[in-house]
Amino acid sequence: MMYSRALLVYNQNAGQQETLQQLAAVIPVLAKNVKELVLYQTFKPGEGEALCRDQGGTYDLILIMGGDGSVHECVNGIATLDHPPLVGILPVGTCNDFARSMNLPVELVLAADELMKGHVRELDIGMAQGRVFTNFFGVGLITDTSENINPDLKGKLGKLSYFISMLQTVRAAEPFSYSLEYDGHTSEGEAVMIYISNGRYLGTRPLPFTLDSLCDGLLDVLIIREAGLPLLKELLSRKVEGEWKPANESIEYVKAASVKLTTAKPMKADTDGEVYMEAPADVSVRPRGLRFLVGGE
Repeated sequence: MMYSRALLVYNQNAGQQETLQQLAAVIPVLAKNVKELVLYQTFKPGEGEALCRDQGGTYDLILIMGGDGSVHECVNGIATLDHPPLVGILPVGTCNDFARSMNLPVELVLAADELMKGHVRELDIGMAQGRVFTNFFGVGLITDTSENINPDLKGKLGKLSYFISMLQTVRAAEPFSYSLEYDGHTSEGEAVMIYISNGRYLGTRPLPFTLDSLCDGLLDVLIIREAGLPLLKELLSRKVEGEWKPANESIEYVKAASVKLTTAKPMKADTDGEVYMEAPADVSVRPRGLRFLVGGE
């Protein structure tokens, strides 16, 4: 597949020399299928979103070279367009969970090569408080884990820093009161985490959701009532594909098109690894809201 005009958005969070090496590795792969490739370097939060919102409609393809946070930012700009372009992800982040959900390699050059094979799918995107998310919206343990990640460890240890933070956070997890209304049903009580997912990976680990969860028009909702290592094992161990029924009674799992989450007091919410929203919140799905380049079967 040949693209007339493509935009590659990137930043230098990893360091200038490493970023230049990454660009040098992927540009020859992309150039085989792109007539005009425009590179845009962002320097501050929100710049990628504004760029994609203001100029995204002039491109056939927008490539996002970054992690889940960069994808979250740019997709929020792309999703506002009347005729959004095709989206491709070049993973260089810590976890790259949404890229994994799309069956893309997390090795940069392999991912670029896979994208250029032209496998296109219309995928769901989540909505919360007027914002878009690709992977998840969550409160409780998931938010505490993101906030507790040591920036120095994140740079040195990568995805291991996520698990270190999660293990530390599990020991201190405190329950909160919640009420959840979804598609005519109600769940209420106390939980340590509520995780509303559009993707299929968390912290590089596959979640036990079906392969079509990215395009079924439904959100996968996990209500975690107690913390502990057995729970993490149940949640983050690969399962046989198909309908999942949690063995641990502390986990409630439902699928819903829309969710109204109410908490006793305002709580910070983690959205694709970015903590800037709060619950209570109304969360929904936009079925097959954007077109993405994905990995082959």
